[in-house]
Amino acid sequence: MLLVTAAQAEVLTKNELSELVIPPYSLGDQVNDKGLWELDNSGGQHAGYIFETEPLAPLPGFAGAPINVLVTLDLEGNYLDMRLLQHNEPIFVSGLGNAAFHKFFEQYRGHNIASSLVVGTPYGDAGSASGSLVYLDGVTKATASVRIAHESILAATTQIAREKMQGVAAGPPAHPNQDFVEDLTWDALVEQGLAQRFLVTNAEIEAVFEGTLWADDDPEAQDDPNGAYLDLWIVDVGPPSIARAVLDEDTFAELQGFLEISDFDEPLLLLEAGRHGLVSEDFIRNTSPDWLSAEQFGLPVALRDSDLFVDLHRDLPDHLHDATAMILRTDRRLGFDPTSEWQLNVLALREHGSFMPQIGSETLSVTHSTDARFFTRPEVPKPLPPWREALRNRQADLIVLGVSLIALFAALFFKMNALASWRWFTPARLTFLAVMTGFVGFWGQGQLSIVTVIGVLRTAWEGGTYAFLLYDPFSLLVWGAAIIGFILWGRALFCGWLCPFGALQEFAHHIGRALRLPEIEPSALWDKRLKALKYVILASLVGLIFISPQHIDKAAEVEPFKTAITTFFIREWYYVAYAVGLLLLSTVLFKGFCRYVCPLGAFMAIGGLLRGRDWIARREECGSPCQLCKVRCNYKSIAPKGQIQYSECFGCLDCVTIHDDAQTCVPLVLAARSRERMSA
Repeated sequence: MLLVTAAQAEVLTKNELSELVIPPYSLGDQVNDKGLWELDNSGGQHAGYIFETEPLAPLPGFAGAPINVLVTLDLEGNYLDMRLLQHNEPIFVSGLGNAAFHKFFEQYRGHNIASSLVVGTPYGDAGSASGSLVYLDGVTKATASVRIAHESILAATTQIAREKMQGVAAGPPAHPNQDFVEDLTWDALVEQGLAQRFLVTNAEIEAVFEGTLWADDDPEAQDDPNGAYLDLWIVDVGPPSIARAVLDEDTFAELQGFLEISDFDEPLLLLEAGRHGLVSEDFIRNTSPDWLSAEQFGLPVALRDSDLFVDLHRDLPDHLHDATAMILRTDRRLGFDPTSEWQLNVLALREHGSFMPQIGSETLSVTHSTDARFFTRPEVPKPLPPWREALRNRQADLIVLGVSLIALFAALFFKMNALASWRWFTPARLTFLAVMTGFVGFWGQGQLSIVTVIGVLRTAWEGGTYAFLLYDPFSLLVWGAAIIGFILWGRALFCGWLCPFGALQEFAHHIGRALRLPEIEPSALWDKRLKALKYVILASLVGLIFISPQHIDKAAEVEPFKTAITTFFIREWYYVAYAVGLLLLSTVLFKGFCRYVCPLGAFMAIGGLLRGRDWIARREECGSPCQLCKVRCNYKSIAPKGQIQYSECFGCLDCVTIHDDAQTCVPLVLAARSRERMSA
């Protein structure tokens, strides 16, 4: 068995992956056996992750095989690079080419994984109502394939973010609710943990440095063990109710003015009443504090001085008015969430020696969070499920197609005989075929293909999801009509009325007749033999699923649909020559590809076995003695005895026209003559 399932997909080796890493980054340590590696910066520090999507999210494409993409993320969840590694999407493999597919992935660069990325364009007033949705341009004629690729990327990235970058994937953080009002006092802040104290005594700092070179280098700590080395208070003053309780009116007003300009910053008030202090003598205002740092979700949180002078509320304890006060700010856009626990780190330094002293350091840490009632979290505009997004983008086309199909069903089911007897039936039928070719084929890209059938069979064999069918609702609606048609008319509905390439062959036939080209018509024996060929081709394609799945895409090129309909004959010359050759053949051999070669036609014929009725009326005289319908049937789907061979019937209704025409149908003509003789 040569079939390789998604679960057995091989990941790139270290050497292969190293060649794909964009400078100045380099490949770091391997995280797991599913293609996830760390990404290092030029200094050798951990800077992000790089991974393949197939091992993490093996969503099958239209050929049944997953689309594998190499994704590079930094630690803040920004897409640094996106590269297509492998795929078997038929439209790109031997249709549009890979350039358009590669270009699609370039759009991800610079976007964050917390952004709501969708494939498509804003619909109606979606541009204003969902302003935070980020739309990625799809690829014309291949939107379904890029949607599958997009979902694979999101599924894989979500796994990585959840396991390795928890905070980044949490979505937009909470921000202070300016409309929330609550009267608070300092005592209430302390009681509720909104103002949190971090006290480190001299004895405790001595214990921290015990056993190190700097154990005896702080005489003040030794002289006063119970004194406060660090007496730090932390208060998030972003919520107005909290800020009013700790700041005087002028400082509160100045802070609100600052936040109107920097509405993405979260202000954090620090009060230090011990002897440690908050920053060194070398600190420069409006820069990052040199003794303080923060973390959240295992990721660094950038702190910066807000350059605001702080006066405290008069009701605060007296000793805090003498404390060192500083309002730091951090950017919520980088993922900081004030309602989730975060950690403040304070650097404790000591010197050993008087000449070129050696510096020792220890980190003192405390965690803090602020109650969520003071904050509001913007509702994340959730992208529609892919199938709903696809439905929305094709809404108008689907309505037109649906109405057309309903009209066709009604005409063929309720008024078939009247339609076939209509004087203008042939021009009307050709007009309908032209509209279907232009609308369903060239515009809607709804030409059905054996590739879809193979994809379904391959998914059933290998295991997986059939969700890929939902990414192209237009074609799915055509499939639905064809399947319903199986029960009512066999293969005739699709092959005779809805297949764009079949319609092109019918037009070619009429051109051949207008040019008076000679006709090729195989004998009854060869016609029977050639009709069996399409079943052999279908069986061969199905066999490739189990024997050589990597060759399915090339083998499926026996269908000229991609060349003629999907790419408008803009392909390599040999594909174009093949498709054009089949159309030229149809000028002298009526729909030869449909009758003898088409594997999709073979599948439709098998599906037509579900047909529940003989929908074309016959008379006892049909076949014996009358052979008129059999002789005039271009598809040779009427047996010598007059029965309709529905597995080969394309629903052209020519035999129905003859059957109901009293001037043409031989039994009706003979019966009329008999009545005339009797009346005479």
